[in-house]
Amino acid sequence: MARWLGLARKNLAATTSREAGRGGPYVCPARARARRRSLGRHFRAPGGRWSERGADRRLRTMTEADGLRQRRPLRPQVVTDDNRTPEAKGGSSFSGRVFRATFLMLAAFLTIPLLGALVLLDSPIDPEPLSFKEPPLFLGVLQPNTKLQQAERLFENQLVGPESIANIGDVMFTGTADGRVVKLENGEVETVARFGSGPCKTRDDEPACGRPLGIRAGPNGTLFVVDAYKGLFEVNPWKREVKLLLSSETPIEGRKMSFLNDLTVTRDGRKIYFTDSSSKWQRRDYLLLLMEGTDDGRLLEYDTQTKEVKVLLDHLRFPNGVQLSPAEDFVLVVELAMVRIRRFYVSGLMKGGADVFVENLPGFPDNIRASSSGGYWVSMAAIRANPGFSMLDFLSERPFLKKVIFKLFSQETVMKFVPRYSLVLELSDSGTFLRSLHDPEGQRVRSVFPCVVRAVLLGSCLHLLGASAMASHTDSVHMTPLFCFQPAR
Repeated sequence: MARWLGLARKNLAATTSREAGRGGPYVCPARARARRRSLGRHFRAPGGRWSERGADRRLRTMTEADGLRQRRPLRPQVVTDDNRTPEAKGGSSFSGRVFRATFLMLAAFLTIPLLGALVLLDSPIDPEPLSFKEPPLFLGVLQPNTKLQQAERLFENQLVGPESIANIGDVMFTGTADGRVVKLENGEVETVARFGSGPCKTRDDEPACGRPLGIRAGPNGTLFVVDAYKGLFEVNPWKREVKLLLSSETPIEGRKMSFLNDLTVTRDGRKIYFTDSSSKWQRRDYLLLLMEGTDDGRLLEYDTQTKEVKVLLDHLRFPNGVQLSPAEDFVLVVELAMVRIRRFYVSGLMKGGADVFVENLPGFPDNIRASSSGGYWVSMAAIRANPGFSMLDFLSERPFLKKVIFKLFSQETVMKFVPRYSLVLELSDSGTFLRSLHDPEGQRVRSVFPCVVRAVLLGSCLHLLGASAMASHTDSVHMTPLFCFQPAR
């Protein structure tokens, strides 16, 4: 009891001294007022008014019994949800409403422009759904390896987006992204022809600048070259003479040729078989052609003596590389958008007939050339990984998603999502897989679509070109080397 009385005196003194400005231990003002009210009920002056002196005197004279009677036990306070004050509940509810409102505003800020773009913007393509089989497993002959990383770089930092390759003896020729046909000899690059004019700095310059693609050697020491925008040419690389055989402005069976791509020539030089990838899309919009899957591509035949042009195959989806068989009895044409190779018979009992030479390839085939084994080298513009994920396979059956993508993104942006992977496949004369050359990381031969790998066998060297298909302007393309790979078995 004595201890309790001492604490009461101490608290009373602290409270009054704090209010009087005389210092003392700090006591919360609200707590001090509560203590004064509690003490004031018990220690009042005779007139009913509270005084510090009277309170102190009563404390000194209070007996232990009086203190016990005056002392009130403290009751524990239990905090429950029901005891929360209305202010606390209101504050919590207000914070939740603010968060929800902020989230909804952010979602609307992102969704409304997107919906507006989807409704108001026109898609540049009107795709059709395409269905592919499950890609072949990368096992056995297709087992991934790093053989392409062993390729030797040639003419590094001297070529801009080279495409196809042809050779006359030991001299090689190729077409580049800046509209030239160049000669590669003794480590030097020399221009032998140019079909267009003007600057070649942007993609919009391509139609005027020209873009040489397929190139083949003729029987008389000349070159046959097809330009994607200009037409079919014969070039004498020794005299620098250029002859236009067929202009791309010439309509064939009522349809123009918008995207001339590749060609192959008979040994006597009379017949030229070439592909027109589309009547609608030009080469600079090749990705739109692939995504739309337009079936307006054709395989054509040009007779150098009669100057006649015939349509051999029609309704092809992005026909690309073309190659005569060793016996010249049929022509193989790559149908890129359908991941297959078609065959058209040009002589023999089946002349005029057509069938599928090989289908369900492990990638999207680009070009095709004869191999020394009697088969064919086929380069892949992009792979169809299995196991793995192929974005182009995924989008093929979703035309609406294709339209949405090209409403919002450019061709260049879309291509950034395609992984780098280089793949060259050798086929037998019957279309079976013989072997494959890989660069899984695209380190040595960059074959990420839009990079094209062209192959030609010269001596013991398989020459490969890692050329950018978007390489129509020098400001967006790095110099691309020529590669030499020794295909020893």
